[in-house]
Amino acid sequence: MSFVDRTLTCRDCGREFLFTAGEQEFYQSRGLQNEPRRCPECRAARRTADGNGGRARVMHDVICSNCGKPTQVPFVPTGARPVYCLDCFQTVGRR
Repeated sequence: MSFVDRTLTCRDCGREFLFTAGEQEFYQSRGLQNEPRRCPECRAARRTADGNGGRARVMHDVICSNCGKPTQVPFVPTGARPVYCLDCFQTVGRR
């Protein structure tokens, strides 16, 4: 099947954008049946806003169980398992 560039209208901002033949081929290869409804800029803005429900990530101060260095983690530590800083996690956490 050959694809041809198509002009679509963004449902959010109303601007026209190009749905290229390459993008159409990609959509088909992934089994996606619906064409995009938003332009690339509106899709990117939506992903950014939806990435964390529009909320800032809450970080918690902890002390690394391996090196004793203060660090922050995006979860509430319970004390049931060790908590590592990024450097230690990359070495200890992958064993």
